[in-house]
Amino acid sequence: MIQTNETRAREIWVDWMRVAACFLVMLVHSTEPFYLGGDGSLILTRADAFWASFFDTFARACVPLFVVASSYLQFPLHYSTGEFFRRRAVRILIPFIIWTVVYALVWGEPVQNFKDLLLNFNYAAGHLWFVYMLLGIYLLMPLLSPWAEKVGKKELGFYLIACILTTFIPFIRERAIGSNAVCISGPGGIPMQAPYPLWGEASWNEFGVFYYLSGFIGYMLLGLYMRKFAGDWSKGKSLAIAIPCWLGGFAICFFGFIRRVLASCGGTFPASGKVAMAVGWETPWFNNTIGVFLMTVGWILLFMRIKSSGWFYSKVVLPVSKASYGMYLCHMLVLAQFANLFRSTFGIGAEGSLGIFTTPVQILLTAVCSYICVAIFAVLAQRIPKAGKWLIG
Repeated sequence: MIQTNETRAREIWVDWMRVAACFLVMLVHSTEPFYLGGDGSLILTRADAFWASFFDTFARACVPLFVVASSYLQFPLHYSTGEFFRRRAVRILIPFIIWTVVYALVWGEPVQNFKDLLLNFNYAAGHLWFVYMLLGIYLLMPLLSPWAEKVGKKELGFYLIACILTTFIPFIRERAIGSNAVCISGPGGIPMQAPYPLWGEASWNEFGVFYYLSGFIGYMLLGLYMRKFAGDWSKGKSLAIAIPCWLGGFAICFFGFIRRVLASCGGTFPASGKVAMAVGWETPWFNNTIGVFLMTVGWILLFMRIKSSGWFYSKVVLPVSKASYGMYLCHMLVLAQFANLFRSTFGIGAEGSLGIFTTPVQILLTAVCSYICVAIFAVLAQRIPKAGKWLIG
């Protein structure tokens, strides 16, 4: 198979993973209307609880996959800190600002939205939280790059294991609290899982022993580990680790959500309540939990086996991969329209025109149609001379 110079210079499997992760993001957002609604939390039937858990669990590793891709390609830095930030500003920050303004103008109250943007993202476009997290990761990369260049397998493995241990903390807190959905309101009334002080935490100190190793730092280190030490793994070894990790992570997330839903409604549907109830349901889906981490490992090892770089890769996968960040930024504008269209067309839940299959058909159609439309738009927009890179990244 003949490869171009550009193909040889790229990590082909990362492009395939980005394309897939972008679809998984849209699958997550296509599923949300089936457990978020009413006063904040609403699942109409037991079947809807199953479908919501199945699709959302399947897709929940989407954001960690993006972080791993960035770490794999950027960490440690390949150029000076100044050059790194300049490139990231063009690729990440400028398109983010443009689409933030678009959402502020078209969703909600524009004046209030722009006031809120002084302190945080527009909550009507909640998916934009991702960019703030990613920028935080980028701020740390130059600081840790000298260490990342020299770190050995055992040392990196030690820190990665420490990060993995932090993925159990949400469940330990839950057990300590003694409830699946005990929440408090954080700044601005945002519902947050009630903290239970662990290992140095207290009412006057949130910086416990694992604070600096928790969250997406673990995925940054995972990307580094995969780049330095997993690239030469055999197919058998990769699959022997990937399949159990993915299946185990899926089981933890899927059954964890179902159990919490049934516990909150006593097995009687519809299950409804304030948004804090959905926060409790989502605990196994948090990005910093063991189930999502295991599925991320599984996905990465599977994608690393992909070597295909033929016509479909060069004409479809590669252009979509290059436009994937812009797709992430703008997709909610399209997805919301498809979600409303298919809900009005097929109806709701078991009473819909397709019976118990009404919900999965709506979820899949919303995700697929949104993905195709957004991909076409982003790929074409990125080709606009000069303006394309500012709009799509």
